[in-house]
Amino acid sequence: MMPAMPPAPEVAEEDVALLDRLATRLVELRLETPAILALESARPLSFVAGQAMIFLEPIVQSLFRLPEYRRFAALVERRECLGVLVDRIELRAAERGAAPPPRSSR
Repeated sequence: MMPAMPPAPEVAEEDVALLDRLATRLVELRLETPAILALESARPLSFVAGQAMIFLEPIVQSLFRLPEYRRFAALVERRECLGVLVDRIELRAAERGAAPPPRSSR
């Protein structure tokens, strides 16, 4: 049975749903380890990363159809959202039976 993980109080429910879909897709592609590593190491630069995503949006949108790209870029700027995403990735990886990498202290 899937362990319940309550959404973080400072993150809206629809944003948690978006992060959960992303986490599920990353685990389906078996990219949880590189994703967690990238998210944890980039956490101090989250604001810069979000701004870079907005800057690159025209290029990305011309190559890929990503309707929630701007919303995700806004979430990347918030460090607590990155923590929620890491938690969701770890939860999905545990459900699949994969061992996620050890967590760093936040």
